[in-house]
Amino acid sequence: MSIHEECGVFGVISPRPGDVGRLTYYGLYALQHRGQESCGIVVNDDGVFASHKDLGLVGEVFSNQALARLPQGAMAVGHTRYGTTGASNRSNCQPIEVNHQKGRMALAHNGNLSNAAQLREALELSGAIFHSTSDTEIIAYIVTKERLSSPSIEDALSAAMWKLEGAYSLVLMSPQKLICARDPRGFRPLCYGKTAEGTYVAASESCALAAVGAEFVRDLEPGEILVFSRDGVASRREHCGRAQPTPCIFEYIYFARPDSVIDGVSVHAARLRAGEILARTCPVQADVVVGVPDSGLDAALGYSRASGIPYGIGLVKNKYIGRTFIAPGQDHRLDQVKIKLSAVRESVAGRRVVLVDDSIVRGTTSGRIVSLLREAGAREIHLRVSSPAFLSPCYYGTDIDSQENLIACRHSVEEIAQIVGANSLGYLPVERLGALIGGGRCCDACFTGRYPTPIPTDTRKDRFERKLSDQPAGLADAKMMGSP
Repeated sequence: MSIHEECGVFGVISPRPGDVGRLTYYGLYALQHRGQESCGIVVNDDGVFASHKDLGLVGEVFSNQALARLPQGAMAVGHTRYGTTGASNRSNCQPIEVNHQKGRMALAHNGNLSNAAQLREALELSGAIFHSTSDTEIIAYIVTKERLSSPSIEDALSAAMWKLEGAYSLVLMSPQKLICARDPRGFRPLCYGKTAEGTYVAASESCALAAVGAEFVRDLEPGEILVFSRDGVASRREHCGRAQPTPCIFEYIYFARPDSVIDGVSVHAARLRAGEILARTCPVQADVVVGVPDSGLDAALGYSRASGIPYGIGLVKNKYIGRTFIAPGQDHRLDQVKIKLSAVRESVAGRRVVLVDDSIVRGTTSGRIVSLLREAGAREIHLRVSSPAFLSPCYYGTDIDSQENLIACRHSVEEIAQIVGANSLGYLPVERLGALIGGGRCCDACFTGRYPTPIPTDTRKDRFERKLSDQPAGLADAKMMGSP
C-alpha cells in the first residue's frame, strides 16, 4: 500500500476536423504525473470512434506510427491511469467505449466512487455484464441505462449523477458532443480552455491546457455539467450546491503539477505556504534546507524563506524514471529510490540539513532518502513533512485503502524519526491545512478520519478481483460448484 496519483482526463472538440489525436497526446503528456500504468485516446471521426489504448507511459504507448493510425476528427478524449480500483491490465485501460442503440460513447474518469460495490452488485443482479474491474465501467453502464429514457446524453449523465457517490471528474464523448462533469463535492480538479482557433479543451489540470496552446477559461464548479457542441458551450447546474464542496487537499500537497492552478489557487503557492507554516511551527537550527524532488521542492523553498536558512540542492532526481510510488513491490520500490535520487555531497557534507518531503506513508522511502544524505556526509538531518500524518484510508482516489501499513498509526512522531534515521521530525499541523488554499474547506479525511460521504463497506483495490479462497466460504463454495 502506498500513495499513487489518481488519473488524468483530457478532451478536445474542434470546429473542424483535424489531428485531434495528436493534440490529445500532447495533453496527456502534460498529465503523465497523474497516472503511469496505462493510457488511451479515442478519436471521433464524424460519429465513428477509433482508439488506441495500452499499458505503459504516454511516450511508450503512442509511437508516431500509433498516432498516424488514428484518424482525423473533430473530437477526442484521452486518459492516463493509475488504478485505485481494479488491476493494471488492458481491460481496465481508459477511455471506456460503449456501443449502444442510442449511440456510441467514450468515457474517461478521474476519481473513485465510494458506493461502487453497491452499484455494481445492483447492476449485476439486474443482468449487467462487466468486462473490466474499474468503477469507471459502472459509471458508463449507469449513463447508458439512463440514456434509454433520457432525451439527450447530458440528461442521462445528469440522471446518473444522482446515483453516484464519491469522487468523479468525467470527460464523456458522444457522436456529436463533448461533455464534462465534476462531482458535487469537487474532490478532483477539472477545467477547460480555448485556443485561438476556437478549439475547446478540457483537462484535469490547467498545465495541460498550456501544453496545447489553450487559454484557461475557468474551472468547472462542483456539480457542474458542461456540454460542448457545434452550438457552443452550455452549462448545467442542477447538481451544484447539492453538497458542501470539499476538494482534495492532497492535490495541492502532492498530486498536481506546481504550474497548475486549481479552483483559483496556485499549486506552487500552496506548497510555498506549507513550507512557511512548517518553518514557524517546527523550527530547528540548521545550515541548509533541501527538498525531495519534485513535490517537496516548493515547500522547501517556503521553509527556507520563512526560516532564513539557505536553500540548497541536496538531492538530484533522475528525470528518466517515474515516481517511486508507482513501483508494485517493496523491493522494487527501494531499488527505484537508489536509481531515482542521488545526494549532492557539496551541499550537505558536514552540515545540519532540513529535509522537506510531502508525506510519509510507511517510512521506507523516507528512511532510504535519509540514508542517502547520511552517506553524503550530512551531520544532522531534520525531516519536515508538508502534510499531516496519514492516519486513515482514502476512498476518493488516493491509493490508501487501510491503516495496516500507515506508520503513523503504529508509532509516535519521535519513534518515526528514529525509524527513518532522522534527528527530528515535524509534520504540518492538521489545523493549518485550510491555510494552504486561502482558508477554504477541503477534504482532509486521510489525516483526520472525517469523511464527507458514507464509508464504503469494502475498500480494497481488488474488491472486484477476489480469488475464491479470499471470499466468504458460502459464496466461494457456490462458485466452485458452478452456481451463479
